[in-house]
This record gives sequence, structure tokens and C-alpha cells, in this order.
Amino acid sequence: MTAVPLGPPAVPETAVRKGPAPDEAVTTDTSAEISTDAATVISTVVTTEAGTDAVTITVTAAVAADTAMDTAMGTAMDTATDAVAAAERAVRLSGSDPGRARALARAVLDAGAREEAAAVAHRALALAARELGDLHLAEEHLRRAERIALSAGLPHRAAQARLSLVHVRTELGHPAEALTIAAAAEPYLTPVEAGRLGVNRASALVRLGRYDEAVRHCDRAEGVLGEDPAFLAGATLNRGLARVYLGEFAAAEADLTRSAGLAGAAGLDHVLALAEGNLPFLAARRGDLPAAFTAYRRAERILSDYPERLATVRCDLAEALVSAQLPGEARVLLDQAVPELEAAGAETALAEARLMLARVELATGDPRRALRSAEAARAGLIRQERALLVPLTTEIALSARLELGEAADPVAGDRLVAEMLACAAGLDGAGHPSAPLRLATAELALRLGDERTAEGLLGLLASSGRGPVAHHATALRRAAAGDRRGALAAARAGLAAAGADAVRSRDPLERVRAARRGEPLAALGLALALRTGRARTVLAWAERWRAATGGAVGLEGFAGTAGSSEGRGPVRTGIAGCGDPAGAESAEYGDPVGARSVQYGDQSPAGATRGVRRAAETGHGAVPGPEELRAALGEAALVEFVRHGDELAVVAVTPDRVLLRRLGSLAAAAEATVRLRYGLRRRHLLDGDAPGLTAEAAAVERLLLGPLLPRLGDRPLVIVPAGPLHTLPWPVLPSNADRPVTVAPSASAWLAAWRAVPPGGGTGGGTAAVAGPGLRCAETEVRMVAARRPGTELVPAARHTVLAALERAGVAHLAAHGTFSARSPLLSGIDLDDGRLMAYDLLRIRTPPELVVLSACDAGMAHAPADGTPLGLAGAFLSSGTRCVVAGLVPVRDDETLALMTVFHGLLAAGRPPAAALAAAAGRTGTAGFACFGYGDQPVATGREGSATQLDQDPT
Repeated sequence: MTAVPLGPPAVPETAVRKGPAPDEAVTTDTSAEISTDAATVISTVVTTEAGTDAVTITVTAAVAADTAMDTAMGTAMDTATDAVAAAERAVRLSGSDPGRARALARAVLDAGAREEAAAVAHRALALAARELGDLHLAEEHLRRAERIALSAGLPHRAAQARLSLVHVRTELGHPAEALTIAAAAEPYLTPVEAGRLGVNRASALVRLGRYDEAVRHCDRAEGVLGEDPAFLAGATLNRGLARVYLGEFAAAEADLTRSAGLAGAAGLDHVLALAEGNLPFLAARRGDLPAAFTAYRRAERILSDYPERLATVRCDLAEALVSAQLPGEARVLLDQAVPELEAAGAETALAEARLMLARVELATGDPRRALRSAEAARAGLIRQERALLVPLTTEIALSARLELGEAADPVAGDRLVAEMLACAAGLDGAGHPSAPLRLATAELALRLGDERTAEGLLGLLASSGRGPVAHHATALRRAAAGDRRGALAAARAGLAAAGADAVRSRDPLERVRAARRGEPLAALGLALALRTGRARTVLAWAERWRAATGGAVGLEGFAGTAGSSEGRGPVRTGIAGCGDPAGAESAEYGDPVGARSVQYGDQSPAGATRGVRRAAETGHGAVPGPEELRAALGEAALVEFVRHGDELAVVAVTPDRVLLRRLGSLAAAAEATVRLRYGLRRRHLLDGDAPGLTAEAAAVERLLLGPLLPRLGDRPLVIVPAGPLHTLPWPVLPSNADRPVTVAPSASAWLAAWRAVPPGGGTGGGTAAVAGPGLRCAETEVRMVAARRPGTELVPAARHTVLAALERAGVAHLAAHGTFSARSPLLSGIDLDDGRLMAYDLLRIRTPPELVVLSACDAGMAHAPADGTPLGLAGAFLSSGTRCVVAGLVPVRDDETLALMTVFHGLLAAGRPPAAALAAAAGRTGTAGFACFGYGDQPVATGREGSATQLDQDPT
């Protein structure tokens, strides 16, 4: 379901114009007839109410002249015409100054205005209430205005009230009813007013997903609105919003820019804020997540006084984050937006936000909350008579109940199957995809032993086409029949189909969604591979799983795209193994990585050699086989962890064999990791002697590496973690003392980085060093780096300056506090003098450093929503194209960090690769807690004249 973005604007109903509209002769501003002398002696107190807040306005000689004239008009109304004129002025003021409009309209009513003036005054009060965020009060005043006008035989005034009611009813969750109201109002409106009605009508059409119609209404409105800047701003804003949904991004940007210009020139700050507030949505839909985050940060400041509108901006960005498989970040935004929308009474947006929140709660492993949110969304949608969205809430609720274990009881399981089938029929009737739910129903039926239901569903799905779902159904049927090889072949064919869909799409978010459709197939293949007990098969499917889920996140597709709708570099489709022929049932590996050329936007020599992202062949080729890995590893060994449910296994590739070992419970490994991290934190913070730390490290090693140690010996290791193991400081394990260890997101990513090393090795660019605030030894640390790397640029700790330096540096050292957000890793950051440099900011870097050192607490921490996609500061650098990141996984004291980094940079200058230099530095200083991420086996240039680095990793 697509969440409706920033609500189509509550545009002012009238605005400053060169002359009155044909039907508005009575709206001539008669305040000019009231002398300024008279205004200075008037003193009146008007009390109005908005909700429960009483506002007292005192007009005295000290008040500005225009406010005095407003009050004079409200108190010196000798005729009905004067009263109507004052009420009309209040309508005009409602968009730019709702407080003054409310005071003037209340003064008109308090003076005993007749029917026409009273109807207009209530409309002014409604518009002011709407601008101040009270939609229910706005509706109440508009209904009163409508009743008064109809009872007095004033159909034009009733139609004007209905014109305004269209937007209010849309925002309160009744867009279909709003269109009915618009149809009733239109016959009694002037051509200009009909144009304004078209602008508000477009807001309802956007809510209903009728974007082409919304564009047409705004086009017609633009032709008749003439010099009405407020409604022109609203028309271009609504049209821009509809065009975003239609994928017409350039036209949408032009509309939003024009809307902002019109609103700014007319002094309509709230409409300007709306236009600015829609920019994060446009950027996100365009596929530029870094720009979306930046625009959102700006919108937060602009819309701070408009909580309802800020809430819808949060929902917009959350929608894009959900599409990009970043549910943690989306949940942070939705947790803020839902209560804001609830307080504003914005029922339409609230129901949609709750539906999206239910999705992300389910995706972040919180099915109990997801069930509650889905039920709340369902209730709201039913009240709003939005039946087409109700089945989506039911689908989420059923999935949550399934995760909560309801199917463990056979009777309850059978009941759940029946409900899931009914929901699938409801999804069909509402025009939503039902195949994924039917597939889940078939899997549940198989678990329950209901072969008849399962076979019926799988047969239907398998014959539905050649897409991923059809292949998945075929794989399940073959697996149920005992044909494991045939099942794996069907799963490979499904991954190829998903990859083809992703490659064909030009929309970045659609590429991500297409890639994600291969994720369930990869999970099924991994489960089947584990049953074979064959190490090579498990390794191949573990890499396919990481590629599928990594492509679902798709950060590589967004990294470096700022300022360009097309982006740069390839988008990793996440479908490794697409090179496998669909019928090659016995194949475990496809074409060798690198056998297919990948063309990148930057074909310059420097561009061709900078960064992992520019050599991510895995997205378009096949998973690497053991022989390829051995050729790249040399004497090192690869250790890749694999999880399926709570089962944890490990595959090791050594120079002479490939091993598979089952390790037991993933939960047990996670608990042991937490205990070890706690002990390290205590030791580094001097909070105690952390008794038992050595024993904890040994226990973790026995659990994770014990079965492999005889084969690993003292070889350098490339470790590919799974799930919670991304937070483990691997170098602290006893057998890893003095051993070079590199942590990689996948074997394919590590191999791609190895292949991306330029001929002759080394790094391009100079060295940049940054000292952040609040660290006692930061300045000393960066001066040490400069002494060991001649030509080092000492960069001021300002966000813009640091980002610019990262673009041109080959090596970057950041001595600054780091903060890791476990729930939303892209909101992790590095503290600088002018604020926090966020992880998402790093995705904007087009030419990142090849080596980044983050000597900060928790800077290397990562959360993996899916294996192959560790997110956080280190992950953001790697996604942007950095080859190697050295960062801390636990807090380390400033003096200990300085000692470690002094030795580390000395060894780097001597020609040691980063992983080896870090291992030796930790051994010499006794400072643990740092790790090497990405590809740590390539030495870096020292910056000294005549220095060199070599691919064989010998010291210079």
C-alpha cells in the first residue's frame, strides 16, 4: 500500500488580488473608509475559543494600524454590507494570519451580524481553525455556515462553505464524500471559485489514488485562477504531488519549485512550508535517500509549528524507507507521526500511518505491536468507508498471529488457514496482490499436514506465470515430493526472474522491490541447502541469501545519487546466481565473478578503481565458488556464518578444503556476544576488573570457532558474520590475538573489493584528519596522523567541510565521538562542532576514501536487518564505496585509543595492510575493541616521496 504523502495543501480561500472577482463586489475592503484617527481611539476586547483554548485579544492605540482597522470594521458596522465586508476580510486573512482572522470573524458575530455576514464569518473561523490544525472545529464552523446560508436562501454562500469543506472532509478521512460535496457546490460557484474548488477536489483525488484526474483538475484551475497566487500555489503543489506518484519527477519538481516561489512572494509561509515539506517525498520516490534525509531535516525546522503537516512528511519518508528495506528508520519516524496525527484529528493520514506502522513493527520483529496497530488501522479505515485498504490490515494481522505462534495448536492452525484464504480473496477483490499470502498459507498447510489444501494452492500459484512466486511454488512442490535438487533448481530460476525484473526497472525503489521478491526464494534455498549437509551447496546458497537480502536494502542503488535523478554506478539487484541456467539442476555456482563486464557511469581511470560499489559484480553475475575464493585468499581462510531460524552453522574455505559445521542455537551465540561486549565495556571504562572476561572470550570462541580451529591454524581470517554476530569484536577472541582479521558483509563483497584493487595497489588522494569535540586526545591524535602521513589535511570539524574532504581524500581519520542507533542504524552519527554527521549523509559521497579510520566509541557497530546488509557508520562507508573501515565496537578510553592509533599508523606507514597493522597494534598496546571491516589486506601509500605499496603485501 502506498501511503498518501504530505496532505494536499489547506490553501487559503481568497488572497490579495488586483481586483475583486465578478461575484465579490461586496468584498471591497471598506476598512479604507474608517479613518486612522478613529482607529486609534477604539479599544475593545474580543474573546474567541479554539477547542479548549481561550484567546483574549485587546485592540488599543498601540496595536498596528491594520489590526486596529480590522477591529474597527468589526465594531463600527452600521449596515449589513459593512458586516459582510468585515467577514470577507477575515476570510482573506485566514491563510496569512489566522489569529487576526479569528478575532475579526468573532467580532462580526459578537456584533449581531445577519445571516449572510454570519455565514461568511463562520467560514472564516473554519479556515482559521484549519490553519491552526483543528480540523474538527473547522468542520463544525463550516457546517454552521452551510446551515445558516441555506436557511437564508443564500445558495452561493452555502456553496462557498462546501468549497472549503471538501478539503476538511478529505483530511478527516472521507475523500469520497468530499467529492460528493464538491459536486453539490460547483453549480453555484463562479468560474474562479470553481477553479479553487478544483484545487481542493484534487486533494481528494490524490487521496483516492486518482492521480491523472487530480492533474487535470489542477490544469483547469490554473487556467482560470489568473492572479490568485495562493490558489495557484495550491494548484501547483497538488499537481506536483500527483506527478510524484505518477513518476513524473522532473515535472513534479518544477511544480513544487513554482509553488514555493508563488507562496514566498505572496507571504504565504505555510504554503511555502508545504512545498518544502514535499521535497523529502520527491527525493525518496526518486531513489535519492540521502537527499530525502537532508530535505526531511530541513522540513523538520520549517514545519515545527505545523505538527500535522510535519507528521505527514515523516510518513512520506517512512514509506520510502520501507520500500528500501529500512524498517527500523521508518519505525522511528512513524512512532512520532502517529500521535501527532491523532492529536490533530487527521483521520485519513492516521489510518494510513497506522497501517504502515503495523508493517514495520512486523518487519522489526514486534508482531504483538504490529497486531495492535493493524487492528487500529482497520477500525479507522472501516469508519472512513475505505474498504479497499481493509484487507491489507487483515493480512498484517494474520501474519502477526502466525509469528506469535497461534498455529502451534492444530485447531487454531486450521482456523488460521481458513482466515488466510478468506483474506487472500479479499485482497483479490480490492485489487491487491494476494500471491504472497497464498504462498504463506500453503507453507502453513504443509506444516499442519494439510496436503490437499497446500497442493491446491501451490498448483494454482505454480501455473500463474514465470515470476518468483510461481517458481517458489514449484520449489515447494518439488521439496514436498522429495526432489531436493529440483527444488533448488526452481529456486535458482526464481531468483533469476526476480533479478531480471529488477534490472528492467528504471525506478530505484521499484528495483529494490523487485529484488526483494527473491528474498523468500533465497531463504527456501538456504533451508534446503542446510538439509543436504554439503558445505559447497550451503556456501552458495548463503551467498545467494545475502545477495537477495542485500539487494532488498539497495543502499548501493542510492549511494552517490544526490543531485541526480539517474544516480551513478550500478544498482546491485541482489540476485547473485542469476547466471545459473534455469534448467541446470545440478549447478551450485554460475559463471565466475568477473566473467561478465559491468559498465559504470564513471569510466575515468580514477572512477574505475575507486570503491567496492564500482566493482560489485555480484549483483549481475554469479556467486563465487571455493576455487575463486581460494585464489584471492592465498593463505588466508574465509569463515562464513549461516543462520536459519535459530539454527547457526558455519562454512570455512581454507586452502585445502571446504568445511561445514553446525554450531547450535543462534540465541545462545547472541547471549554470549552480549556478555563479552559487557565485559569489554566495563574494562575499557574502568568500571571494574570485569572478572571472567578472558573466560567469556574463550567461551565465545569455543561456540563459534571451536570446531574449526584445528583447520584454521594461525591463518589470517576473513569473517562473514550473521545477525547479532555483526556486533562481536572478533579480534578479542583468544585465537585471534595477533591474527589479521577482516569482517566482511559477504564473500562476494570481499571478493569484489579484492578485484577492485588497482594495478600497483595503493590509494589515490591524500589524507584527511578530523578532530571532533569532547575528546581529550583528539587534537593530539590528528597531529600524530599528520606526522606519519606527510601532506595530511587537518580538516575543521564541520559537517559540510568534512563531507567535502571525504570526497577528495584517499585516507580519512576521524577522531570523534560516534553514536550507534541499534533501532535505526542510518540515524547513527559522528559528533562534529556544528552537529552530527549522520550515516545517511555518508551515502551522498561519490568518491569516498579507500581507507577510513573511525577512532570513536561504537563507530563500528552494525545492525543487520538482513544478512549481507550490516548498517551503521562503517556499513554506510562501505556502501558508498570505501574499501576498508577500521572502527571501534566498544568504548575505548581516549589515551588507550591514542596509543593504539599511534602504533597502527606507524605500521601502516611501514607498509602493513590495515588488518595486519591493527592486529599488531592491538597486541603491542593491549587495547582491544577495534575491528577491520571490508577488505583489509591492501597496504596504503604513506604519502612519503618514493613510497610504494605492493599487491603481495610485503612492507615497502
